[in-house]
Amino acid sequence: MGELSTWCSKWLGSPPVQTLFERAHLSTVMGLRLADGREVVVKARPFEHRLAGCLEVQRRMHQAGFPCPEPLAGPEPVHGQGPLRGQVVTAEALVPEGAVLPPRPDAPELFAAALARLMAAAPSVADVPSLAPAPPWNGWDHDDPRPWPWPDDMDVDLNDRPGPGWLDQTARRVRTRLRRAALPEVVGHGDFESQNIRWNGGKLHVVHDWDSAVARPEAALAGLAAAVFPAGGPEDRPATVAETERFLAGYARARRRHWTREESEVAWAAGLWVLAFNAKKASVGRPNGSAAVRLAEEAPERLRRADA
Repeated sequence: MGELSTWCSKWLGSPPVQTLFERAHLSTVMGLRLADGREVVVKARPFEHRLAGCLEVQRRMHQAGFPCPEPLAGPEPVHGQGPLRGQVVTAEALVPEGAVLPPRPDAPELFAAALARLMAAAPSVADVPSLAPAPPWNGWDHDDPRPWPWPDDMDVDLNDRPGPGWLDQTARRVRTRLRRAALPEVVGHGDFESQNIRWNGGKLHVVHDWDSAVARPEAALAGLAAAVFPAGGPEDRPATVAETERFLAGYARARRRHWTREESEVAWAAGLWVLAFNAKKASVGRPNGSAAVRLAEEAPERLRRADA
């Protein structure tokens, strides 16, 4: 922990004395107790220009009173010869307690209201540094003319992996639909899954993973969340068509607005994009895996609603 101890001493004013937890996926995330008694979360990952914008979104959300961890430092590089060399680190206050939402009948409406609350507090695109490029699971505007962006957690070109043919075609159709959308972009959360959200009963406690802040049309952000909000929770699955519909209706009620036809289509298209992207990744080595089989049953209805 030598290089991380040096980083904490420099940027937080106190070295760590205890590791509370550690996990690694796209980032290395550690909960630490500092010598001065504070409990913090530090996150190390490769440098991306968009991280400055993500941290500024998180800072402004916290200042606006939205339940998210308070940013404390970073993004700043790690120096030294250890495993974190060349990565950038941020630190935020540890938010204790809270739990993932257990299965309950009103889950779509609760998640929708939570996202609506987030969107109401979000800064404008003009007020934060660039959030581009978007992560691949909502990166339908990537530069490659082929349908799939480079995945976030696999060293493989999905376009070089054959089939399923219907899934590749779905991605092309949805990508075309989304790229012709003419809706203004707003700041929001691009990975609004159960695993990133904690609750106290039915009350929102905290939203994590602000590296997933993005600039997308509001309808697209709602559609992304509506398709995946149960993921990483107790059931760990995508939303059904019916749940997606209830989420979008609940979001509109919470925002006191009605979806236009264009917005509704974009919402359904964005949701299908993330489901298709996840199914394509899951199909590598398993062309007939459960994610693809499940989506194959729903894709025609989702395509119809997206007018794609």
